[in-house]
Amino acid sequence: MTTPPRVTRYRLRAGAPLTPRPADPARAEEQAAEAAARAASAMAMHPLQQQMPETAPGDGDGNDEVAQQIDRIRREGLTGRQLRMARRVAQKQGLDITSDFDAVRQLRDLGIDPFQRSNIIELVVPAQETAMEEVTSEPRVQLPSTIPDRSRDLPSTERVIPSDTAERRASEIRGIQRDLARRRRRRMGLLMLRLALFVLLPTVVAGYYFFVVATPMYATRSEFVIQQAEPQSGAGLGGLFQGTSMATQQDSITVQSYLTSRAAMVRLDEEEGFKEVFSDPAIDPLQRLPQPATNEAAYALYQDHVKISYDPTEGIVKMEVIAPDPETSQRFSEALLGYAEEQVDQLTSRLRNDQMQGARDSYEAAEARRADALANWLRIQQEVQQIDPVGETAARTQQISALETQRQQLQLELQTRLGVRRPNEAQVNSVRSQIAGIEALISDLRREMTEASEQGASLAARNTELRLAEEDYGFQTLLVQQALQQMEAAQIEANRQVRYLSLGVEPVAPDEATYPRAVENTALAFLIFSGIYLMLSLTVSILREQVSS
Repeated sequence: MTTPPRVTRYRLRAGAPLTPRPADPARAEEQAAEAAARAASAMAMHPLQQQMPETAPGDGDGNDEVAQQIDRIRREGLTGRQLRMARRVAQKQGLDITSDFDAVRQLRDLGIDPFQRSNIIELVVPAQETAMEEVTSEPRVQLPSTIPDRSRDLPSTERVIPSDTAERRASEIRGIQRDLARRRRRRMGLLMLRLALFVLLPTVVAGYYFFVVATPMYATRSEFVIQQAEPQSGAGLGGLFQGTSMATQQDSITVQSYLTSRAAMVRLDEEEGFKEVFSDPAIDPLQRLPQPATNEAAYALYQDHVKISYDPTEGIVKMEVIAPDPETSQRFSEALLGYAEEQVDQLTSRLRNDQMQGARDSYEAAEARRADALANWLRIQQEVQQIDPVGETAARTQQISALETQRQQLQLELQTRLGVRRPNEAQVNSVRSQIAGIEALISDLRREMTEASEQGASLAARNTELRLAEEDYGFQTLLVQQALQQMEAAQIEANRQVRYLSLGVEPVAPDEATYPRAVENTALAFLIFSGIYLMLSLTVSILREQVSS
């Protein structure tokens, strides 16, 4: 914990005396009498003060006039510094003052300007003289007490000449100011020289190249968008991006990468002569390809003269092709558009072929299985010598039903014949034999339908085989129909997967040179050189400060 120091306060109010009054009343009266005596002697010895009208101690008019003068001085709005200066000058003159405003009043009555610089300089005395004065002179009494008689310090009517110390000090200050001005001019000159060497001269060289030496270049601009056939409906999150640039963003980026690749440059050189065009001696050395030109050098130049950008928000690919003449620029642009369209076709050709190949293979396999099922069904029909198992089974069932009906009729007839008193034995035996024959026939028919015979399988087994073969053929036929529908759907989907390039802005040859932009390039060069110089200057300043510290 830090205890703040206690400071003794002085002159808390503007009218308070500089030193406290003595507590003894007798001592106060003696000091007042002594002060009055000294003031009277000072007024008697000073020639200027003798001319002032004396005022009796009890004269009320004189006190009112003094109060009015002090009040006018107080309304002038003098600063504290000016009042202190006036008090010091009054003390130097040996005047008896009661306040700072009284000091200003008395000095003005004596014809002395308390705020003049020469009066302030006279207050500065050598240190040795001041020390001797402090030793030999009496202790100085603060206001409101009287001060010692210093009539020798009264100002003379002659012109005040500054001391040697003040003149020497002023001379030294002027020398320092001249030295600072000379250094400032030298530093400013060195700064201008560095700016001229490192900023202005390179800028002038760059401007000379852009305005005079650079070969005019013509730029052909074109814009295209990659579109896709819209499906009828989209499911899931993929349907949210249908019809927007997000659906073909990957294809657009792929086409942009291809057009800026070495493969596109090599193909353009083989078909349109890219290297030969830019190896023309009429082109300036900075833009001309050296002979023989390598693919790397040609590709670096290709990247500078073929600018392709893609806007993902709109899905538009913008292309700018720069060439020495407008016809060549348009020809290069059209060739690159053709390459882009071929690349777009190749992006989905494999997908479409795979989809169609799978659907086609599935349909062919279904056709083969259906043919096998049909052959198997025909073979079984030939083996069992039966075409329709359902009809055969229905015919056998009808025969059995007819025989059973006939048997029932014979049984009724037999019961009728046996119901007489004396039945005919021959008729009864005949009816019974018919009934037995019908029952044997029904049993044979039933046995042929359910049991196997020497000739082969039973009718039920043959019907089952025929039905299985028929159902297999129907099932394979249904699969063939489904495969055919799938192949048609794949064909439609493959058609929808087709990407095509749609031109928004066709390439048109310009009739005026597009590059170089001399003014813009020169201003850009100036800014670049200025930035480099500024960074180097800051680096050197920081290093110098670190080394000096």
